Amino acid sequence: MSRRVLFHVQHLLGIGHLRRTARLARACAERGLDVTVASGGLAVAEVVFGDAALVQLPPLRATDESFRTLVDDGGRPIDDAWRGRRRDVLLDLFARVAPDVLVVEMFPFGRRQLRFELLPLLEAARASGVYTVSSVRDVLTAREPERTAEAAAWAIALFDAVLVHGDPAVIGFDESFSAAAEIHDRLSYTGYIAPPPEAPGGPDSPGWDEVVVSAGGGAVGERLLRTALEARAAADAGRRWRLLAGGNLDDGAFAALCDAAPEGVVVERARDDFPALLANCAVSVSQGGYNTLVEALHARARMVIIPFSRGGQTEQSLRAGRFEALGLARCVGEDELSPPRLAAAIDAALAAPPPPRGTVNMDGAARSAGLIARWAEGADG
Repeated sequence: MSRRVLFHVQHLLGIGHLRRTARLARACAERGLDVTVASGGLAVAEVVFGDAALVQLPPLRATDESFRTLVDDGGRPIDDAWRGRRRDVLLDLFARVAPDVLVVEMFPFGRRQLRFELLPLLEAARASGVYTVSSVRDVLTAREPERTAEAAAWAIALFDAVLVHGDPAVIGFDESFSAAAEIHDRLSYTGYIAPPPEAPGGPDSPGWDEVVVSAGGGAVGERLLRTALEARAAADAGRRWRLLAGGNLDDGAFAALCDAAPEGVVVERARDDFPALLANCAVSVSQGGYNTLVEALHARARMVIIPFSRGGQTEQSLRAGRFEALGLARCVGEDELSPPRLAAAIDAALAAPPPPRGTVNMDGAARSAGLIARWAEGADG
């Protein structure tokens, strides 16, 4: 009988958390584990889970980058009754799946807003002898000392292991989580979670020799996309530019971008072949989200990064700065973003060689799946 793994993931604004969890879930399923993913965000058709079973919880999302207000799929603020219903749905799923390993994405290092369901879920797992794992990206956003202490206490009380999906040679977890030493016995670095590499195509391949400007899920990328349209006039106009708006940019803003695009600029929603675009492009322009940077680095794409920093967000700036220090990218601060600055950064990237291979550990999916499989096999004792 296959060992069972239950993932919990919640994306609130972008879709990076969901993409990273989907890659982990697929890697676990490929090792023969019976995988179920409980997703709490809005459904995203382009994220593929392979042989893992996807269960959609009653969805919620954040209204803006402050993450303070959570609403349901109808845009209504959630209340205690809604929270109670979703908690019960999740606990019923846990009982049906009866996992050997429970993997919770981000909590306790983030997603504190979901403690109404995650604390009961984790307490049920501990009472049942289920092996509990926190799955967390390389960098956290800065937080108050009391929140750091709270997260460390929850990690010690509720989790058997913490998988950090990064490379300490690039960024140590202690650089964004000051209490890392308190949980060092639970920490395992896995390397970055990258998709299988795409081989570059040829002149007829999608994205060939293009400037590819991407905004992730699109919820907070409109300014970058608008600036890119203006920057093309100041940059090399002989190349085609492709702007990928993402599914969360509202229809009015997307239509305005399409109307403003000059000849030689393609404006599209997200594409399933994004890794192939990165493998073929002349330069990738993006915000500093985990998945896009890892995919671009894995494709050896020249990179220009404009890290998202509104609402007190520090995660993307730290990651982008470290990639720049290693010679893997060029950065333009969000507060410095202008068409001339962006055009100059793109021209500089085009004149530079691609990033070297082997600089960063990119084996995070396989390494994580191996650890989860080992913990699942030891579930009987």
